[in-house]
Amino acid sequence: MKRYLTIVTATCLASGAVHAGALDRSGQSVDVLFEEGRHVEFSFAGVSPELSGEGVGFTAGVSSGDISPSYFQFGGAYKADINDTWSYALIIDQPFLAEVDYPDGTGYFAAGSNAEFNSVALTGLLQYNMSNGISVYGGLRLQRTDANAEISFTPIASLTGYNVDAESDYGVGYVAGVAYERPDIALRVSLTYNSEVSHSNKTTENSVALGGPNISDTDFETPQSVNLAFQTGIAPGTLLFGGVRWVDWDDFDLTPANYQTLTGGTSLLSYEDDVTTYTLGIGRRLNANWALAASLGYERSSGSFFTNLGPSDGQKSIGLAAIYTQGNMEITTGIRYIRIGDTETRAGPVAPAGDFEDNDAVAIGVKVAYKF
Repeated sequence: MKRYLTIVTATCLASGAVHAGALDRSGQSVDVLFEEGRHVEFSFAGVSPELSGEGVGFTAGVSSGDISPSYFQFGGAYKADINDTWSYALIIDQPFLAEVDYPDGTGYFAAGSNAEFNSVALTGLLQYNMSNGISVYGGLRLQRTDANAEISFTPIASLTGYNVDAESDYGVGYVAGVAYERPDIALRVSLTYNSEVSHSNKTTENSVALGGPNISDTDFETPQSVNLAFQTGIAPGTLLFGGVRWVDWDDFDLTPANYQTLTGGTSLLSYEDDVTTYTLGIGRRLNANWALAASLGYERSSGSFFTNLGPSDGQKSIGLAAIYTQGNMEITTGIRYIRIGDTETRAGPVAPAGDFEDNDAVAIGVKVAYKF
């Protein structure tokens, strides 16, 4: 029923989503819905960023050192047909991740500060396939988040000894989408909406100024987003694919109650602008077993000031992937180089506080899929 050239649009590391704008990491793809028959897949990626800056308003000219540790992420999905009309899928991913660790002893104003944000989501989708090539789909997403940070900005005395821990919290959102498919030319266009997911994490803050632990609830929402994805055959054995992903990051604000008071109203982690990611690629089947794919990714720089826990603005990337098929097994390996956009940071009322330029990241991933 769905006979496509076996070069998937997500081969080059989730179409560039790895280390995308703000906290975006998985891209929240639903491509598994369009696989033929019963399908299971597992993916694993390692990302090695090089991210450093230099003091401007504070500790002018002093290097921050590399603040972004290497990290790993995973994903998995299962899809099956109920009958010729209905299909379903289960997807597990890590949609939003971040880790920042400023080295000690550099003399930089944020030396010794660190922060981590984690999420894991389980999404269940149901798809209704019409006879005219149109399908509609939707479902629910269960998401867990947690975060922690130790902040030591030397010019802001109120943050002396400040640390915060936001315990795990679960929230529920939804997914809705529509797609059009023409198997004879390997055409597929899909439009997917991902709702925001609200969280209220029990949070413990400590600092010298607070005089002891202070417990409250930190309310925030991971952002809503829209994914437009397409693929089409352009010659025998050749596929053009791409997509646009918009994420509503300007509504994201993670700010524990006392942090805002201690810093005069600033956020622990927030963004001033939405992020739109563009991807375009081409795939080529070489023979019955091997295919290759390449893709380009782009995010426009906004020019806004960023917090010191997320100093990157826009990106350009190139990805390459090789797909090996043997019987019902398909193995995809890919590598992506990301040129991270330059930005300046804000610390309390001071902006710019740091200048981050000429940074990059390398991501390597493997996906194993099986049809049965």
